[in-house]
Amino acid sequence: MTVHVKRHIAKTITYRLLGTLVTGIVSFILIGDLKLSAAIGVAELLIKPLTYFIHERIWYKWISYGINK
Repeated sequence: MTVHVKRHIAKTITYRLLGTLVTGIVSFILIGDLKLSAAIGVAELLIKPLTYFIHERIWYKWISYGINK
């Protein structure tokens, strides 16, 4: 595995963690309940990668926008 790939993987993981942290903080500010905010953050951590994967598969399989044939 090249350095570039490792860097992309590290950036992907840290970006996902940062996004979850932001979601947790914003939900805590809005809701004021630490337990519920943590649950929202964990749910987001699990749901968003799955959503992204499904989105990518749809684009790969059925959407040809931007691809020259």
